[in-house]
Amino acid sequence: MLLSKFFCNFAHDFWLRVLCAPVHVLFFMINRTIVRTRVIQTLFAYYKDSEKTQLTARKELLKSFADTYDLYFVLLDFANELTLYAQQQLEEQIARARATHSTWVPNRRFVNNRLAQQLFDNRALRAHIQEEKLSWDSGMPAVIDIYKQMIDSDFYRRYMEADECTYEDDKRLWRHIYQYLLAGSESLTDALEEMEVVLDKTNWTTDADVILSYVIKTLKRFQEDSTPETELLPMFDSEDELQFATELLQAALKGHEQYEQMINSHLKGWEADRIAEMDRIIIEAALAEIIEFPQIALTVSMNEYIELAKEYSGEKSYLFINGILNEILREMKQNNSLFKAATLK
Repeated sequence: MLLSKFFCNFAHDFWLRVLCAPVHVLFFMINRTIVRTRVIQTLFAYYKDSEKTQLTARKELLKSFADTYDLYFVLLDFANELTLYAQQQLEEQIARARATHSTWVPNRRFVNNRLAQQLFDNRALRAHIQEEKLSWDSGMPAVIDIYKQMIDSDFYRRYMEADECTYEDDKRLWRHIYQYLLAGSESLTDALEEMEVVLDKTNWTTDADVILSYVIKTLKRFQEDSTPETELLPMFDSEDELQFATELLQAALKGHEQYEQMINSHLKGWEADRIAEMDRIIIEAALAEIIEFPQIALTVSMNEYIELAKEYSGEKSYLFINGILNEILREMKQNNSLFKAATLK
């Protein structure tokens, strides 16, 4: 629940940046906030299972990134699934009209939507869906539910009844579908829970709203003359980001005993076994980043892990975590072992 709350808050802030950002701004899927969260998740799972090895933990971390990237493609492909379902409904209506000899002219505007067609034709999207064997088969209840909500919506009605329809109108419709119907949708959450089991994925339900914001950014990339070669978002900005992720996990695991001693020596009246496991893991991950990644500003590391603590741990855990970290860093600064420019209050 706490992790879900974290991603919902992150998504809310990110929506503002996504909808206001110019098209030329470069986005990528896995940012450092997600990296830090995944490392914390992986550490938590590692220490809960005594049979796991560090190699297993590393594999699970990498799989978690791949799963998040798969979700991006699955949500992009939702446009295809919804369009196909709408086409089926239209064909059934046509068949019924013929059977009753009724005069009815079908409105094909939605099923002929140009942006949806571009997504269907996009080679990177089609290749990833096929190679990873991703499918909406087990998530069809969400497709049906979203379809019903869409045809009852005012924005869909205006779109279908307008005298003219430009390419920008086609794009706007899909932005509304993703932003207003899919984001926060309980039926989507239920479908993703089922798909996680069937497709052996993790974090899809908690990641959904964040990844939907990236889908919106992707839609902004498409233009009327976009070709099937239009690039989608890469998983990472560069190999440096992946290296940061694996090295942060390794540093946290390698320094576990050292960081435990540093934490225990600054408890001041607290018993070591009374510290929540998640609080300890967040502090250890923060120390690993602060000590092993001197190129990252101290304020950046501190702020990131305090924010994670606010959303991912107990209600007031961030105060405890902030206090312990500041005490440890103050001592390191006094011992000249803190190799960062820092102002500790």
